[in-house]
Amino acid sequence: MNLPHMKKVLLACAIVSFLFITACSNKSGTPTPTPTPTTYTPPVVAATFAKGADISWVTQFESTGVKFYDKNGNQQNLFTLIKSLGFNSIRLRAWVNPSDGWCNTADVLAKAIRAKNAGMKLLIDFHYSDVWADPGHQTVPAAWASLDFATLQSTMYTYTVGVMDTLKNHGITPDWVQVGNETDNGMLWPMGNATSSMANFAALVEQGYKAVKSVSSTTKVIVHLSNGFDNSLYQWMFDGLKANGAQWDIIGMSLYPSYSTGSTWQAIDNQCLANINAVIARYSTPVMLVEVGMPENAPSTARDFLTDIITKVNSVSGGSGLGVFYWEPEAYNNGYGLGAFDNSGKPTEALDAFGN
Repeated sequence: MNLPHMKKVLLACAIVSFLFITACSNKSGTPTPTPTPTTYTPPVVAATFAKGADISWVTQFESTGVKFYDKNGNQQNLFTLIKSLGFNSIRLRAWVNPSDGWCNTADVLAKAIRAKNAGMKLLIDFHYSDVWADPGHQTVPAAWASLDFATLQSTMYTYTVGVMDTLKNHGITPDWVQVGNETDNGMLWPMGNATSSMANFAALVEQGYKAVKSVSSTTKVIVHLSNGFDNSLYQWMFDGLKANGAQWDIIGMSLYPSYSTGSTWQAIDNQCLANINAVIARYSTPVMLVEVGMPENAPSTARDFLTDIITKVNSVSGGSGLGVFYWEPEAYNNGYGLGAFDNSGKPTEALDAFGN
């Protein structure tokens, strides 16, 4: 027997059989379905809901040649780009006399004009410092350091009115103003330290409130604390302010789940919503999340977090959840790590949560 010839015959038969079976299978079987691409739908919010971004770094970034691009790679003015992504509000920090000039009154004005021209609402965040103010740092401006408490109050009042008037003279009226930034233990230390003297801190808040209202009665005044999930912090602070005669219109919160060890972002969001509802019930004051952020290297997780927290804040009864602001989403390649732009200067999917 010719074995090589026999192998060739068997191989040919096998191929024919395979083709026949496959053909029959294709005719009688169900075709493999093509996966349907998933489409993301942003949260639906009230028309008045503030979808905000703090982009205070923008002029400093631009001065070093940083550029911003849409998702197609087209270079864009950041204010135009932010608006196209669905944002309707801009937050800007104000420093008294920063050594490098960024975020001083002139720089705040330049950015506020751009926000106005883009048709955005405006939140001004007074740090009442020459540098960063936060729960661990509330450094009195150098020029105010030797003032007694009475003069400190009047100086703070005059400065606040001055910034408000500067904006007003250019046709800009902020929708909201923060008197202090993350004032978990007061501001303008040591005299405004809340643990040392809640009465002093309340007096400073009242000076800021009156200064803002003297220029614009319609502007809402915010007192802002960190850790929006921490009800004990908020109750201690706002009970103290209320007992000492301070006024405010809105309670502002920060929420950064990645800074909270031992909890998921879902748990943090749930705790934040519970705190929002608790402070609204206790103080009859609406709430706004004036700072949120998540790691830039996990944009899909950031989008899930933002979708959830925006939905939760918008769901608050009586429309008392006023908005959510992302802190410095445009930051990239600068070491911050919680921005929402990629290394090429384009927005990540995280910001889809602010879409229209």
